[in-house]
Amino acid sequence: MSQKTILRALAGERLPVPPVWMMRQAGRYLPEYRATRAQAGDFLSLCYTPDLAAEVTLQPIRRYGFDAAILFADILLLPQALGLDLWFVTGEGPRLSTVTSAAQVAALKPTDAIHDTLAPVYETVRILARALPAETTLIGFAGAPWTVATYMIAGRGTPDQAPAHAFKAEDRAAFSALIDRITEATIDYLSAQIEAGAEVVKLFDSWAGSLKGADFDDFALAPTRRIIAALKARHPGIPVIAFPREAGPRYAGFARATGADCVALDNSVSADWAAAEVQKDGCVQGNLDPRLMVTGGDALVAETRRIVAAFSGGPHIFNLGHGITPEADPENVARMLEAIRG
Repeated sequence: MSQKTILRALAGERLPVPPVWMMRQAGRYLPEYRATRAQAGDFLSLCYTPDLAAEVTLQPIRRYGFDAAILFADILLLPQALGLDLWFVTGEGPRLSTVTSAAQVAALKPTDAIHDTLAPVYETVRILARALPAETTLIGFAGAPWTVATYMIAGRGTPDQAPAHAFKAEDRAAFSALIDRITEATIDYLSAQIEAGAEVVKLFDSWAGSLKGADFDDFALAPTRRIIAALKARHPGIPVIAFPREAGPRYAGFARATGADCVALDNSVSADWAAAEVQKDGCVQGNLDPRLMVTGGDALVAETRRIVAAFSGGPHIFNLGHGITPEADPENVARMLEAIRG
């Protein structure tokens, strides 16, 4: 039996104090992150320089003693490893060369070629596995296939994922082939992270909420199920957290349908509803509104305690409903932790 609280919660144990970490806990709200990011020169150099990527991963652990560290990387490193061009525009975010035809899907690099590009990520994981405190769980991650596909098709983030929905409507076979290619690569990518020392992996499906009906089943649920089954076949006992963001009512039953050990929740669903409908199937993670990390005050403390209480009947990992934002106050993180840990 692991003594690590995150692993205990993921195994279904109800703990008197929920373990806690934050999405984007290594990020621009921390002055030490900004300093290391400046040293790296640009975002992608930070992702691909193992010593610096490990350093920013460790910074929030040193400052706050979170129960987990999440590998510092980006979900778009995988499309780059599959052969797309990737660059970041200051103040605007990522840009990629696009995949919008069956021929372009077929021209992607084979799955076994991704490790050439991603080797530095695995080295970061190895450094962290040695450097983290004994009680801290190391989480690896990847983007889920639908979300990664939306960026590969549009070449950037979009408010409504319209280019991906259009490609899906115009050529469902080619779109499905793209999802399959990403799924296969994601299995190998996460498997390599686990071999390097990741103790848990998380799938971020940031745009799952824009898939409705059968599309949700085919392109959010099914690829997640396939990835989890493959990882558990290769690495028996590896826990997987799934985050189908803004899935709404589809959060219910998602763990059962996919084999996920934990479902991460965004803050658009109420903790009381999720405790009744999602937590009955196992561990849940979430779901504090990240805006409270900016505004703070009594509302932050009250809402943190309310979420802890709502999920106190079963296994729960405390987190935000989305990533902490650059304008968040580091003091508010300490306030949240005090409200959780007392």
